Amino acid sequence: MIPAHPNPLSPAVDQLVLDAVRREAWFAFNLSGGKDSSMAALAAMLLLDRLGHPRERRIAVHADLGRAEWDSTPDMVAAIAEFLGLPLIFLRRKAGDMVARWEQRFYSGKLRYQALETYNLIGPWSSSSLRFCTSELKVQVIGPDLARRFRGETIVSVIGLRRDESTSRRDTPVSCLDHRFAKPGNPAGTRMIRWHPGVDWTAKDVFDAHAAYGLPLHEAYRVYGATRLSCRFCVLASLHDLTASTCAESNHDHYRQLVAMEANSTFSFQPGRWLADVAPDRLPVAMRPAIAAAKQDAALRRRIEADMPAGLRFVKGWPPRLPTLAEAHEIATARAPILARHSLANHYPTASAVRERFAQLLAAQERRRSCSAKGSGRDAASIERRLAT
Repeated sequence: MIPAHPNPLSPAVDQLVLDAVRREAWFAFNLSGGKDSSMAALAAMLLLDRLGHPRERRIAVHADLGRAEWDSTPDMVAAIAEFLGLPLIFLRRKAGDMVARWEQRFYSGKLRYQALETYNLIGPWSSSSLRFCTSELKVQVIGPDLARRFRGETIVSVIGLRRDESTSRRDTPVSCLDHRFAKPGNPAGTRMIRWHPGVDWTAKDVFDAHAAYGLPLHEAYRVYGATRLSCRFCVLASLHDLTASTCAESNHDHYRQLVAMEANSTFSFQPGRWLADVAPDRLPVAMRPAIAAAKQDAALRRRIEADMPAGLRFVKGWPPRLPTLAEAHEIATARAPILARHSLANHYPTASAVRERFAQLLAAQERRRSCSAKGSGRDAASIERRLAT
């Protein structure tokens, strides 16, 4: 039983959510182990109780990130679900955990670079504009599972987002329809909604409410002083939170693993910060030469790629055109040391080979356009000859 408190933290609610309550929808509480998801769940639970929503139509769900998770997170999530009186489902991406996704991204990026399918080498890490840590390992895992599990029902996902967390979240709505896994008019009649009860709260509100209710608080905050919880090391974390994470002994092996990925890939964990520099005293002395070499190679790669012909940089539908012979020579010369650094084969070592490859890529574009337009009768060879002139 959730303890009563004279000054509960009120959740934001709107008519879409109230209508779902009236229809006795399923409510799925997304628990990450962090303070915001926990408090959003608690406030929503109290509101649903007051509105008479049946508890048997509520469930907690956690998408586990594998090696990237703090060791204590699964137990913390279980403790929060128990505190709330919710049954708990643990889910995980079948194709591998967060670390595997980073490894796969860099491996695929190297193969594409070797095949001259990309202009610049692509690093392993997610970013603020490419948050596959959230999209692929959480949203794409939880959403389809809920849609299958509660087929034909209205499903409300309760998510702990706050508008003051970042500029990208300032326009977070109280709730919204979610068509990603339940298209309008789907045969089963499944309907999905996202509800953000804590959009108007501050971090202080959330921490104070944890203390007032005795809601379990993750060791990342309680012991190590972190301001946010996500992965052990998040690509969006502040230096303060990265440093806090390195203070936990249970995170040291993972820290060294990610630094080794920096050294191997020559890409820093964050655009302006090497994870290796956060807590160098946690790294073995034998790793330091590899890190120093990676930083030098990264600087060289950036200079090389900055000097490549600007008119051929990546755009949607790349490549935009066939390079001149001089431009192709620049591209071949620039790629050689990057390919060598990563032990990749140089299939296009000359200007003529680069131009032929661009012609192939442009021909493939033309074929796709022709197929979309139901074909034009031109074969690939004629297209390549036309583009090469």
